Amino acid sequence: MARYDFASDNVAGAMPEVMEALIAANAGTASGYGTDHVSKAAGDRIRALLDADADAEVKFAASGTAANAFALTLLAAPHEAVLAHEHAHICTDETGAPGFFSQGGGLIGLPGASGKIALAGLEAALARPEVSYNQPANALSLTTATEYGTVYSEEHLRSLIAPVKAKGYGVHLDGARLANAVAAGFDLKSVARMGVDILVMGGTKAGSTPTEAVVFLNPAHARRLDARLKHAGQLVSKGRFLAAPWLGLLGEDGGTGPWAARAAHANAMAQKLAALMPFQIKHPVEANGIFVEMDEPTLERLRGEGWFVYRFLDGTVRFMCSWATTPEMVEDLGAALQRVR
Repeated sequence: MARYDFASDNVAGAMPEVMEALIAANAGTASGYGTDHVSKAAGDRIRALLDADADAEVKFAASGTAANAFALTLLAAPHEAVLAHEHAHICTDETGAPGFFSQGGGLIGLPGASGKIALAGLEAALARPEVSYNQPANALSLTTATEYGTVYSEEHLRSLIAPVKAKGYGVHLDGARLANAVAAGFDLKSVARMGVDILVMGGTKAGSTPTEAVVFLNPAHARRLDARLKHAGQLVSKGRFLAAPWLGLLGEDGGTGPWAARAAHANAMAQKLAALMPFQIKHPVEANGIFVEMDEPTLERLRGEGWFVYRFLDGTVRFMCSWATTPEMVEDLGAALQRVR
């Protein structure tokens, strides 16, 4: 039987703090569609964590694809497009959902090493003349930690956001692995300061049951937001069960709680695996992912040893650590890698 320990950080179960929060939220009755006391408490905790304005709306979705796709409908009309790294999740792994949700919105892929958008590529895209037969950009989507496990500096993000904002475009931040970025030193409070309009905070990959928090930092997006979510099939009746995990993820002390603490463990396990890795590592190991050069026969030998991992977009083989990865699991994999090299 194949071991999927390092196939993705979504193969692990939910952390105990999440399960306890769900059990607590299950008691009694509550109003529906996100108007309940649990959703309010989770929203308040997230706003405080971000140092966001009181009028920032916090909603909860069951998948990152739905969260990203819906968010982009508020930033780009059907005749417009979203700028993103060419290997961003919205460009490669969401099966056209952004275009489906927006009824035609497009995506413009930009280059950049290790998943980070290069400023020169963005500037070139922004300088293109608008013509009637191409969808003009109206938003920028950023990801941290990136698809290659790297973490943007605040300076780099600001350099990308500034020219986009100067043109009046919106900014979306895909934070499916934001917890890992925070654990690596990213300042969560910088998100609102930098001018991000919509933030998706990842819960699922961080160790929750399925839940993503979508934070609408721009008050202009609050108008008829619930109606828009309902129209998109994303206003869940028993909303407390999407919100409750965040009470467990963030804890009660006003900090980032187990959400970032357990992500720090995942990052540490990636560093441990990197130290044992006998294959060339292609991208900096800054979060919880390791990407290595490995030919197909070697990959098949590894799978023959019982380990399943993916070949990624750039041809590397990806190993992902999670909140539940143990040192013993890393050592077992390290020994297997030595055997198949």
